[in-house]
Amino acid sequence: MSEVGETAAKALLRRLAVEQAESRVPSLTAAIVRDGEVAWFGGRGQVGDGEPTLDTQYRLGSITKSMVATVVMRLRDEGLVDLLDPLGKHVEGTAFDQVTVAQLLSHTGGLTAEPPTPWWERTPGLPVDELIARLGPDTSRHRPGRRFHYSNVGYGLLGELVARHRGMSWVEAVRREVLEPLGMNDTTPRPRAPHATGYAVHPFADVLLPEPEHDAVSMAPAGQLWSTPADLARWAAFLTGSTRGVLRPETLAEMREPATVDDGDAWTSGYGLGLQLARAGGRRLAGHTGSMPGFLATVWTDPADKVGVLFMANTTSGVSRTLLVELLAILDEHEPRLPEPWKPVAADPDLLALTGLWHWGPAPYLLRLLPDRGLSLTPATGQGRASRFVPQDDGTWLGLDGYYAGEVLRVGEGFLDLNTFIFTREPYDPRAPIPGGPGEWSA
Repeated sequence: MSEVGETAAKALLRRLAVEQAESRVPSLTAAIVRDGEVAWFGGRGQVGDGEPTLDTQYRLGSITKSMVATVVMRLRDEGLVDLLDPLGKHVEGTAFDQVTVAQLLSHTGGLTAEPPTPWWERTPGLPVDELIARLGPDTSRHRPGRRFHYSNVGYGLLGELVARHRGMSWVEAVRREVLEPLGMNDTTPRPRAPHATGYAVHPFADVLLPEPEHDAVSMAPAGQLWSTPADLARWAAFLTGSTRGVLRPETLAEMREPATVDDGDAWTSGYGLGLQLARAGGRRLAGHTGSMPGFLATVWTDPADKVGVLFMANTTSGVSRTLLVELLAILDEHEPRLPEPWKPVAADPDLLALTGLWHWGPAPYLLRLLPDRGLSLTPATGQGRASRFVPQDDGTWLGLDGYYAGEVLRVGEGFLDLNTFIFTREPYDPRAPIPGGPGEWSA
């Protein structure tokens, strides 16, 4: 364990202890992951005869969805599924066959949040055929693609999509393709000892009510799995980039891209492909929350800083939404990460000659050389379209982000051609192939 220092550890444990006591949580665990390793763990309350440990199981709830989404993305990378495919191509017979796989992953398909059954989290589940039979036209609540509307139903259907392609249950596919490669051997569909019992805490008295636990069957992909703080820390390490061959790094990055964000002046929360997104404490976080009767869990990661934070608790409600962000703030206060030392790199002379000032019409831009032959094109004034570019085998560069993401940059004789936009060393250089002119500059 790459442990934090004593001062940071005491501050982190105190924040956890305050949360457990003031929120009246039967047991509460939390961990911080840095550079793929557990840097700190804390447990308060009681499970059985002692405090919870890294190996105590809790329910993950909807964190399960992210693991199902990972297998769907593996199917995409294998060419078996296209994210623009309609659901009906893979799971026929629903009343919303034209909703796409991407819309289901990002909760933008317009489906109802809950299935047309008794409260599914608290009652035994139905076989998938029976669930599909109950999903009539009124299952749709919004036009597909119109807005974010969280749908547990959608993930039940994604689990069936996985099962049909893999020829096994969704949970077996997740176990083989995600859990085992990541070393998450204590993540299971039903509890194993030692595990916490799920409780509801009375709102006006310090007494407990045991919550039910069962197999959700067709709805299980929406929140069935149990796990431990140690295993959830391995999942956090995966989300920060330690993929271990489960996904290509670029696929994981795609899952973290916002597919939809909250409606506000500046987005603070959103959803990608199977991952919740947040902006908090100066960080861009990716992960997921989870809740089932008697349990709460959350994992957030900051891939840019290679840090993750998580908690697991056996209570139906009550844990502060700010707990994890505050734990990260404590870490930053006591043990801020130092920047990597700057080092010079070897540069191709031809690429080095491209750097410097260019113009898009009259607007000045700066072209910089990045490591591994990458390029950065940014407005000299700091305002406007900025993008990074990565080299391609055919001698062009592909836009990585910003306005020009996915667009092609070509280098010509004395000019840059960026998806038909011509950049020149001088404003509207007449030696470059600029459509429509230019004329003479005058007063």
